[in-house]
Amino acid sequence: MTIGCFYGGIGAVIWSPEKQRYLLLRRAADKDFAPGVWECVTGRVEQGEGFEDALHREVREELGVTVRVLCILGTTHFYRGVPTADNEIIGVVYLCAVDNADAVRLSAEHDVLRWVTAQEAGTLLTATDLSTQWMRRVLERAEKVQRLLPPSLLDYYAQNGFELG
Repeated sequence: MTIGCFYGGIGAVIWSPEKQRYLLLRRAADKDFAPGVWECVTGRVEQGEGFEDALHREVREELGVTVRVLCILGTTHFYRGVPTADNEIIGVVYLCAVDNADAVRLSAEHDVLRWVTAQEAGTLLTATDLSTQWMRRVLERAEKVQRLLPPSLLDYYAQNGFELG
């Protein structure tokens, strides 16, 4: 196998403790990749950034709010289009909480937002494309992880973050 170059990326699943719902965003129709697909906040890690820095920047850019990182849900590997090195992304997906869900604002990247329960997401995310099925798996994992993580571990993550330097 050849050592190559790829982009770093993040996914931020946004949870509203107040609403007891997850945020889904529909990609704008003019997007070059996956227009009209429901997703969480996603984005690339810029040169000189860590994953958590990229997460907070992308959330501010796409939603206009700040979030608390609760935990890492998992990692992801995919191609943003044709499977070439220019489209390859390795990413970390986080579960985050927003304190004021009503403060969320859309950027030009998305045209609709919805706060949904996991069950509602399951009925919304029925398309068979890879992006929709990925989002469905991510939300299923978020639901399971929220039930399983002990409060003491969440407190530790809140105090220490995930970047190891």
